[in-house]
Amino acid sequence: MKNFTISSIGEPQFDSPLRKKFGYSAHPFVSDEKRVLFDPVISSEKQGNNINIAESFEMAGPREKIFFDPSKIRCAVVTCGGLCPGINDVIRSIVMTSHYHYGIQSMLGIRYGYQGLRPDNEFPPVELTPEAVEDIHLDGGTILGSSRGGTEDMDALVENISRLGINILYTIGGDGTQSGAHKIAQIAASKGLNLAVVGIPKTIDNDISYIQKSFGFETAFSIAVEAITSAHVESKGAPNGIGLVKLMGRHSGFIAANATLAMNDVNFLLIPEVPFDLDGPNGFLAHLEARILKRHHAVICVAEGAGQELLSGDKELERDASGNIKLQDIGVYLRDRISAYFKSKNIPANLKYIDPSYMIRSAPANPSDSIFCTLLGQNAVHAAMAGKTDLLIGCWNNIFTHVPIELAVSTRKKINPDSHFWYNVLQATGQNPNMKN
Repeated sequence: MKNFTISSIGEPQFDSPLRKKFGYSAHPFVSDEKRVLFDPVISSEKQGNNINIAESFEMAGPREKIFFDPSKIRCAVVTCGGLCPGINDVIRSIVMTSHYHYGIQSMLGIRYGYQGLRPDNEFPPVELTPEAVEDIHLDGGTILGSSRGGTEDMDALVENISRLGINILYTIGGDGTQSGAHKIAQIAASKGLNLAVVGIPKTIDNDISYIQKSFGFETAFSIAVEAITSAHVESKGAPNGIGLVKLMGRHSGFIAANATLAMNDVNFLLIPEVPFDLDGPNGFLAHLEARILKRHHAVICVAEGAGQELLSGDKELERDASGNIKLQDIGVYLRDRISAYFKSKNIPANLKYIDPSYMIRSAPANPSDSIFCTLLGQNAVHAAMAGKTDLLIGCWNNIFTHVPIELAVSTRKKINPDSHFWYNVLQATGQNPNMKN
């Protein structure tokens, strides 16, 4: 059975300063008994109550009682991994909520990810004040910088966190970052430290499980639509035109799939979850040829992790500082294979290749994502001040939730090829679902 239990470092003992701000109304506050069902679907065919309360999330939100005395604590924010739209929005929300609503005066920004928490690091923390973060949401990236790795000696990191007098640590990052946050919380608990560790899931690929979506994802596929639009225009502007767009998605094709659904001009979508062959009568190249001969243009969208088995063979692949496999470039590979195929068939083709990945990663969040980031930051502060730890702030069925980090990183979220979502994509593209040899 999945464990949805949220850890706490102690019993809340202080009245929340939000009670005065809310005029002593109990309505804005949330009790720990409020739950959000993991599976909201029930069957009318079954008699009685088939709802499993055990598999439900604790609802996020402000608590009437808090664990920390706001006047006596120091918080810190760290951003890790690759860039993503909305990181600065989350940082700003955490700082503003902490300062103006809880009265916290000391906040640190950790530079360049977990590397900045190492005792021997060369980048001292920076003070995060409302004035320092006032306009940062207008810019992409992260004002704190980011990096991968830095988790080789977690005990040393926890000792340095204690030396810096940090009581609350906000970790903004993906599954690797949050796995590190889980270890930090565990070590702190074993040492008897009153350290609350609260994660905000940052993965542009939207591949963290038990959360509805991650921040930056909507901005990412919205900008990706612009690249697909360009590919469509280019493909129709030349005889036998082919527009090829490579998008992010190491293990999960959510960005490419959502951009495809939003655009409806993609004819072939290739994602990591659905293997495909290039050659043979039912391979991708044969289907592409049939499309070109019939319609004289085509748009292809490929996620970066798709078709890796075609490139790697049996060779051992390199890994980055976070332990992620360094992917082979499927976009360039497809570009060259498509060009060579049509040349061998004596069919003139005009191929345009577009890779907007770094433009997307470094973009500021769109308004919808900015709202989401603000609410994630607010709920992170509410959870931390209540003394909750070792959790992520998620959203499920449009309700903000507390998700145990261990549960969130236990499996990677991927597109289910047997889901209605994937069938919707196939309807939008018109591609053959059995594109194999």
